[in-house]
Amino acid sequence: MAGMTLNPWRLRLLNRLETHGTIRAVATALDLSPSSVSQQLALLETETHTKLLERTGRRVRLTPAGLILARRAQAILDHMDAVEAELRSFGTEPAGLVRLGAFQSAIHTLAMPAVSRLAKSYPHLEIQVLELEPHESLAALRSGDVDLIVTTTDFVETPLGPDLDLLPLTTDLIVLVLPPDHPTAGRGPADLSAYADEPWAFDRPQSYMANLTTRLCRQAGFEPRVVGRFSNYSTLLRHVEAGLSVAMLPSLAVDPRYRVATRRLVVPVTRAITAVVRRGAPPRPAVLTVLAALRQLEQTTVHEV
Repeated sequence: MAGMTLNPWRLRLLNRLETHGTIRAVATALDLSPSSVSQQLALLETETHTKLLERTGRRVRLTPAGLILARRAQAILDHMDAVEAELRSFGTEPAGLVRLGAFQSAIHTLAMPAVSRLAKSYPHLEIQVLELEPHESLAALRSGDVDLIVTTTDFVETPLGPDLDLLPLTTDLIVLVLPPDHPTAGRGPADLSAYADEPWAFDRPQSYMANLTTRLCRQAGFEPRVVGRFSNYSTLLRHVEAGLSVAMLPSLAVDPRYRVATRRLVVPVTRAITAVVRRGAPPRPAVLTVLAALRQLEQTTVHEV
């Protein structure tokens, strides 16, 4: 192993191969050609003096050594990023790039205000914000595409695990959203079964809110009649405002600029909003700074309508 070097880019490719399963899937995710990915992985084998891949027909799978390196690659990359950031910020304030993934409504109410506040205090801290819904953000965190995420622990389709550290931020009430002139607008808590015949507006298929709304409607004894699916809450709120549908949304997502009515549910439903980082090496000072800003901001934010 004398003279062995570890190229960060090639390590990331190996880590992605363990995550995605095929070279073609890695190439698609990174907008590369499969041949480029194969060449880079072959160079990594040369650099490490170790057989990392073996072919079975047209498929490639990791050898035991390749699997070990792939699973440790993220910790190695995190450590390298931390050292680089520490060297840049030695004797000064937190610096470097922090990639923050957050779901749509949290971007406007938590992520963007935190980034704005930090920009004034830490000019050498660069924060990249990516819109990632709960069904996307955990995978992105585990694969190293982001450094921390704001998500919900209630998304049962993508469970949390011992590889992640959680910092609870707040809870957010789920509400029924109605057109302003709906006959039931302004009343007390709503029984969903009364809305079995209503047209519904939904989030994207398999998203957190689409799955939650479907589950709650079925528990109330009906299958919702979906007349619109929208990738952003502004369009969905416009649809409801126009009297074309009803919907279910988190309180954070109900923008007061739209003329809609909201009702709590008879059996209250909340979601737990949490900041999450990968477990392992201590988070970089820059990541801790962003976490602290999110926590501080949350303490002054109202989450009910």
